[in-house]
Formats: sequence, structure tokens, C-alpha cells
Amino acid sequence: MLQSDPEQLKQWYSDRYEILLRQEKVAGYEQIKASYNACPNGADLLFLCRSCYGGVVRFRQSDGYMSTPCGVHKPITPENFALRVDEWKLLTPGAEIACIGYAEAMSMAQPGDLVYCDPPYSFSQSILYGAQSFSLSDLFEAIQQCKMRGVRVALSIDGTKKSGNTVCKIPIPEGLFEQDVLVNCGRSMLKRFQMTGQTLEQEVVADRLLLTY
Repeated sequence: MLQSDPEQLKQWYSDRYEILLRQEKVAGYEQIKASYNACPNGADLLFLCRSCYGGVVRFRQSDGYMSTPCGVHKPITPENFALRVDEWKLLTPGAEIACIGYAEAMSMAQPGDLVYCDPPYSFSQSILYGAQSFSLSDLFEAIQQCKMRGVRVALSIDGTKKSGNTVCKIPIPEGLFEQDVLVNCGRSMLKRFQMTGQTLEQEVVADRLLLTY
């Protein structure tokens, strides 16, 4: 929709933003969430992604029910959303989006391509994104196959928590990556919501960026 009908995309967001303005925010959010769960659709999901708690969308494994509550923040205005649509339309010509398993997607990469992997984090996302069934060792095997074919791979994974006081130990296969960089991610996003009014100096986190090149 971003490429084929961006004005419709903007209208989807605006229509649902108006629902929040007409009533109490949580009630409006729950109305949109109920609409999505009754009949899953991109228009509702678009707005829910921008307004749910922490921006973390959760689906019940048994039936796909979207369960994330309303966020404490105020969703961006339709005007600001429209600016983002216009910018991303210019940035994504020719891009294709596919809902497929990561192993299949990575097998399509050719020598010289770059694959970016952002799997569930072992120390903070064990119940999110279907992480219960995710195998980090299987991902490492797919990365190894890419590297052997001349495909470059960048992997984001757990680094440190609480201002570097806790180092997340991840069993990285020896020789798989050529570079290991710590990226300062600032203060924990979820902690900002959970600890409103606190300064969060002890909640600075860093991710590891592992590169096969």
C-alpha cells in the first residue's frame, strides 16, 4: 500500500486516530483492537502498531489474538504519519516484502548481498515474537551457509543490560563472525514506560552487532 496507494494508507491511520479523539483513549484503542481480532486486516494493525504498549505487538499462539494493551504514549498525529509515508515511499521503490521463514529468505541471498538478522533476544524477549520455538543454533547454521556463499551477514543480539553491569552470555560459534561491536542503545525503551518519572541512569543497554565481514 505504501507504493501502490499511499493516500489510502494515510486515510487508514487518520480514520482510526479519529476514533481515539472521539472517546477515552483506551476505549478507542480497545475498539480498534476488537475490530482487528474479529477480522484481521492491515488497516487496523497499522494503527495498533503505532499505539500499543511499547510498540511491541503480541499475538496469542493458539489463535492469533492480538493481546497488547494500549500504550501510555500519545500516538503520532495523522499529519506526522503522513510525512513518514511520503518519506518512506521515496526510500523504498522496488522493495519487496515477504512473510516467509528466515532460512528460506537467507537461502535466496546471492554473493555480495547483505542479510540483517534481528532474532528474539535470549535475555529479554523469551516470551515475545514466538521466541519459545526459536533456535539460535539453527540461525547460526543459516548464517554459516550464507558466509560460505559470499553473502555478508549482520546480526543484532543481546549485549549488556543495566549500564553494562550485566553482560549477556551468548554461545557464539568460534570463527563465524569477523567483527563484534557493542552499540549503545541508550535507556531501555520498555523501562521508560515502566518507570515513569525516574532518570534510568542504570537502565542503559547495549546490543552486540556481529558481522561476518
